[in-house]
Amino acid sequence: MTPLLFACAIGAGLVSGIFFAFSTFVMQALGRLAPREGISAMQSINIAVINPWFFLPFFGTGVLCIATIAVALLTNSTDSFAAVLAGSFLYLFGCLGVTVAGNVPLNDSLAKANPGEAEAESLWTRYLVSWTRWNHLRTAASLAAAVAFVIALRTA
Repeated sequence: MTPLLFACAIGAGLVSGIFFAFSTFVMQALGRLAPREGISAMQSINIAVINPWFFLPFFGTGVLCIATIAVALLTNSTDSFAAVLAGSFLYLFGCLGVTVAGNVPLNDSLAKANPGEAEAESLWTRYLVSWTRWNHLRTAASLAAAVAFVIALRTA
């Protein structure tokens, strides 16, 4: 159980750090660009993020959360079960779920945008606000998940 909890804590913390960077300065920097440039830059980011170096901690931590719940149930780990469950649900729903329900649809709509079109500016303005709000939520959820896994480690 300890190696699983450690890996979940590290994975959730790493992902939280990635999202924190976007919430605190990346999106602000993109917002300072002309809409055409900001859209092009974010479209490029959304393509570049599809790689094993991001997917391993992002999706791998989700798989580890499910495995950790299963091990906790099978080993009757009652002392740390609440923290394991809290961390896993925070990560699975607050990080992965928010990404699928909030950020990915926004990214998909931005991918279809032509940065040179007149309506691109209003799309970009709405995108920046909405995408960043969703990102704040998944940042907080993945950080809270990491904290919960550390608490579970202390009681495991």
